[in-house]
Amino acid sequence: MIQSFKRLIVILIRNVRVTKVKRSVGGYNGRIFVGGKTSLSKNTFLGDNVNFNGMTVAGIGRLTIGNNFHSGTDCLIITSNHNYKGEKIPYDETHIAKDVTIEDNVWIGSKVIILGGVNIGEGAIIQAGAMVHKSVPKGAIVGGNPACVIAFRDLEKYEQLKLDGKFH
Repeated sequence: MIQSFKRLIVILIRNVRVTKVKRSVGGYNGRIFVGGKTSLSKNTFLGDNVNFNGMTVAGIGRLTIGNNFHSGTDCLIITSNHNYKGEKIPYDETHIAKDVTIEDNVWIGSKVIILGGVNIGEGAIIQAGAMVHKSVPKGAIVGGNPACVIAFRDLEKYEQLKLDGKFH
């Protein structure tokens, strides 16, 4: 009885989180799963089957996330920065938008930071704790601070799984 009550509470919390995400974004295109505290912006646009386990989007730039996206906990995407070339130091009041695009079938581990101006290619995997400051190619597995390519997926197998419609 207590287990089923706890399960019901978890489901209710997830439903509230999903509703909050849907209301906060600029648009979405299908199923959304929110398993952890997630805060997105009106400049965020989501594909189908996106899964957040804890994500914060900070900044004024556009974030586009494709289909079948999964994130770990405590992730941060920064879509703008301060103008340090302005008329004040360390920076002025100007914010510089730097869009981020995350293509289809991307998996981002826990505690990942993604800076503005980055494109994460289709099927990429970002290891936990990585700080991504430049674009990531299709199928790349990156990690570290700053993130660098460690390996690549087996793209032949990846394409076959896509054709077979095998998505998590």
